[in-house]
Amino acid sequence: MHTRQHINVLLIEDNAAFAKLVKLYLDKYEEAKIEVVWKDNGSEGIEEAERNKEIHVILMDYFLPGINGLEVTKVLKEKNIDLPVIFLTVNKDMNLAVEVMKLGVEDYLVKEEISTPVLPKTIMSVVEKRKYQLEVAELEIRKKRLEAMQELVVGISAEVTSPLKRMKESVELLLQKEHSEKAVKYLGIIKDNVTRIETKMEKLHNLKEDKTVQYIKDIRMIDLS
Repeated sequence: MHTRQHINVLLIEDNAAFAKLVKLYLDKYEEAKIEVVWKDNGSEGIEEAERNKEIHVILMDYFLPGINGLEVTKVLKEKNIDLPVIFLTVNKDMNLAVEVMKLGVEDYLVKEEISTPVLPKTIMSVVEKRKYQLEVAELEIRKKRLEAMQELVVGISAEVTSPLKRMKESVELLLQKEHSEKAVKYLGIIKDNVTRIETKMEKLHNLKEDKTVQYIKDIRMIDLS
């Protein structure tokens, strides 16, 4: 059975009747479950966006009492609240469109469009676009992190390769001579550890992704398995 995508929308709108209509039409959308959290002014909307980490997108009236949608967007950016924003306006205004796009607002709709498929489809499109942007950003971060690790490994390899090689040769020479059972045991342990270090260094050198595994509590370590 196909599980519908769950989208949480923060609606900032001072008109209660209009807010109810938005909820009503989004509830009818069958391709995803879209839940609406409603706030009737910019200040409470900002507080909700700051507090509620489950919000996926903000749907906001441009003309709000107190601070308008543009000012709300600026405050969100100042607070590093990186949520996609869709503006609701009473009519299409190219000057407004240019102004809001400069702030990184994803889209804006005329309020008459809330009763059409345009509203939920715009929300879904914006959410999918943001998801893609985050995935690309994460891949770029992982790529840079991997490059940094590889650079570090090259430096470390140059430092430890020769000592490890000499240690291994010394152990081999000592094992060829007669030793007590205890000495042979300890030399074997040293040899195994040197080999293990060489293997780990080789894996680090050939690392293709920075995959990590749980180590202790919140500490993670590079997966070299």
